[in-house]
Amino acid sequence: MEESVIEEPAPPPAQGEEEHLSLALVNSAMAMPGGHTADRLGTPAQTNRWLTERGLAPVDAGMLDMCASQLRSLREQIRSLFAARAAGLPALPAAVTAINDAMTRVPTAPLLQWDDKNGPYRATPHPTTQIVDHALAALAADAADLLTSPEAERLTACGSPPCNRYLLRQGRRQWCSTRCGDRARAARAYARRTQSGKTT
Repeated sequence: MEESVIEEPAPPPAQGEEEHLSLALVNSAMAMPGGHTADRLGTPAQTNRWLTERGLAPVDAGMLDMCASQLRSLREQIRSLFAARAAGLPALPAAVTAINDAMTRVPTAPLLQWDDKNGPYRATPHPTTQIVDHALAALAADAADLLTSPEAERLTACGSPPCNRYLLRQGRRQWCSTRCGDRARAARAYARRTQSGKTT
């Protein structure tokens, strides 16, 4: 029996997502209230749609499980780098290596191939693999650009648990969306009410 995938309505993009594809990638897996999660890269079809919406793949790219898995893996490596940067902690060397590997994986020219019957020729790798490699390289390069730019000082995790999205802070805003801001304010108000109830 096939498992149905329930898609939550996506919150609006967090501050900085529209300028930085790597931020959108990290935020494509979201922790929701009530212990639920939403993963925009959960299936090959969802991965294809996410890439297409960002101009990184054609609609008919034909993503496979392996492609979606590669993108989810890069997402976790970038997430760990964003978390380290936002918290002022050292980065995991494996995450840095993963970003560099993704950026250098894409050949800059068609590769030499050799067919026993027709001899040498130049060709690019399998089209879907090439699309995924280019997308991974673009996302990794964007993450490297963001982490080394002055904007990195504004990189922060959403301040409304259980949300796990990242944003580029603007002013005092600490939330990725109005929904998270409202939830954080309601939690603070509730905490104040329960605290004042205990002191009386």
